[in-house]
Order: sequence, then structure tokens, then C-alpha cells
Amino acid sequence: MKQTSSVGTESTFSHFNFPLLLFPSASTSSSSSAINNPSKSSHSTHTVSFFDMGFPILTLSFFLLIISSLFSLQSAQQTLGFRCTNTSTSTCYSLIDYQLPNTTTLSSVQTLFEIKNLRILLAANDLPTNISQNQNFPASSILKIPFPCSCRNGTGISNRRPNYVVLPNDTLFHIAAEVFSRVVTFPQIQLVNNIPNADLIMVGQRLWIPLPCSCDDVEGQAVVHYGHLVQAGSTVSGIAEQFNTTESTLLNLNGMTSPSQLQASSILDVPLKVCTSMVTSNSTDYPLLVPNGTSIYTANNCVRCKCNAANNWILQCESSGLTLPRGQTCPLTLCEGTSVSLGNITSGPGCNRSRCVYTEGNNNDTPGSGWKDRRLSFVVGASLMAVHLLSM
Repeated sequence: MKQTSSVGTESTFSHFNFPLLLFPSASTSSSSSAINNPSKSSHSTHTVSFFDMGFPILTLSFFLLIISSLFSLQSAQQTLGFRCTNTSTSTCYSLIDYQLPNTTTLSSVQTLFEIKNLRILLAANDLPTNISQNQNFPASSILKIPFPCSCRNGTGISNRRPNYVVLPNDTLFHIAAEVFSRVVTFPQIQLVNNIPNADLIMVGQRLWIPLPCSCDDVEGQAVVHYGHLVQAGSTVSGIAEQFNTTESTLLNLNGMTSPSQLQASSILDVPLKVCTSMVTSNSTDYPLLVPNGTSIYTANNCVRCKCNAANNWILQCESSGLTLPRGQTCPLTLCEGTSVSLGNITSGPGCNRSRCVYTEGNNNDTPGSGWKDRRLSFVVGASLMAVHLLSM
């Protein structure tokens, strides 16, 4: 296998006399920094003298502060994911912003992030199902990437995907900053893939890209954690208002003590409020968490559920209308004993209104062969009535 590495120019101050401190020099390479690579064996060193620098003798604490800063920088860049202490679930649904580095097709984005089906990407961005996979999106467009999140040791990162295959002339910096548009840093990729030398990766090597995420409830409420790309000019209060949360919540989640710490182009953990659903706890798709402005496919892709805050934060589900592979068909989504289809509303005596809603599903069943443990119920007024339970 061919080796590919980043090459930089390292500065050396060999003209100083009276050596006092030795510390690694920082690489000036645009692809990686020696300060973030403690295992690199070819570091040059600075031999520094106070006197040749023209400064008076400085206190030891000043130099300890410098060294401490270097190690703090390295530690910060290697911090993985968002805070996540939830151990009650194996994985959860998460989203993250991806800013396209160039004009790109939906198919290319789907492949890069290893998204199983194009419709999953379309649903996360509330795009129509009939859009072509070859549809071009211009550079700098932002797409929400859906992915499974896993929590380990207090940290949430993507559950072993996406994986990227190293190409000739790739560097970790290029992969992190340019291919994945800085949703991760190269030291994070180095860390999860146990790469001893950040400047030495192999063509054909598969690299796990650890996207930041979380499965934690926020203030006692189930949410979808969203890695929001902070735009220039944004404020914490503005982001909080945009996504129906509070400034204090964002500061706490992201370990910030002041709104002034917000940085453009950083990825911010934003908890997205989800629509209320009638999905029961014994359903295989429980909890069906769908945030505002997105949708999701469930029940073997026969049901599409959408969240719209303008609809009182109530999840709206309907027949997906998708053409399934291998000639499979979806059963009729009618509430038993009625002609009311899933998602439809009927009017009854007085002011009563009834809606046929999705409450339970088994995504392991084969469409058309019978869906076990799936029920459609009526919502009358503001309460749930389990009328005519339907086993299809």
C-alpha cells in the first residue's frame, strides 16, 4: 500500500545561546500541526536564551503558563463529541450540519456519510421524495446529515460511521477540514482510529469519522441533538430563539460560561424540540423523535411522519406513497371499522373531530406479509381514544 503524508516546514532557532528550555516547534504546514502530534519523531527543537531575545529574566511561572497552554490546546482539539451520559439506549437519532465544499449531488453526500437510503437524507431536510439523486446543490449550501449516535464514557459520537477511504495525497487535515468541512478535527480522527503518527496514513485505509452528537434528555425532555454550524454574526440568544430553546441551555450544553465564547464556523450542540407522538413504548420505533421542519420514514417505509411547529407540535403521519422494492406493497392504512386513512381527520357530532394516528409499529416485518403489533387509533378532541385497534 502506498503511503501518503503531509509535509510541512518546521522552524528552528539554532542561533540562540545559553540553552534554557527545550520544547517542540510548531509545523507551518497547512495540512497539520506538529503541536497536535506528540508522537511525531522528527520534531526540531527551539533552544531559547532569555538574553539573546532581549528580554529581562522572566519568571518560571511565565514559561509554565506557555507549556500549559500548549498541552491545553492539544487536549481541546482531541476532545470528542458532545457531552452524553445516557446509557439507557444503545443508539439514538442525531443531526449535524454539513456545508458543501463544492457543487455536489445528493448522491455524493449520501455516499460520503454512508446514509442507507436517499429518502432518509431527503426527509431530514424536508425535501420532496421525487427529487433526483443527481440533483446538484451549490457550494456552501448546508444540508442536515442524519446519523445514529452512540454514547460512551460520557461522550456522544457517531456509531462507527461514516467511514472514509483514504485516497492518494490525502492528509488527515484535508479529510477533516476540506472533505468533511470541519465537522470534526484531524486530531479527533487520529484519536478514534488509533493513528500513532498524524502525518502517516495509508492509501486505502478506512477511517472512522467521529461526528459529535448526544442522546441525553435536556431539562427532562426528549430532544434530538443537532450539530449546528455557527454562522458569522450569530449570537447565542439568536440561535436559542431560532431553535426554540434558551441561551442558558445552549451555554450549559456546550460548556460555555459566556455568550462571547461563541465562535463562527464551530459546531454547536443545539437540542431540537420534537413533536408529540402517540407511539407506544413497546413499539420498535419508540421513541419516534422528529424535530421541527423534518420528517422520518418508519413502518418499513410505509409511513412518513412529519413535525411542523405550526401544527401545535403534534406529529403528523400519513401513508408514504413510496414504491417499495421487489414488488412489495404496503397494507392499507385505515383505522379499523372506518374509511378514515392514516393522517386524515373526520368530523363527528357536535364539535368532535377525529384523526387516524400512527401509534405502534414493527419495523422488522416485511411489507405486505402482515405488520404485527401495529395499531391505528383515533384522537378525539384533545385526548387519545384507543378505538378499533387494528392488527394488520
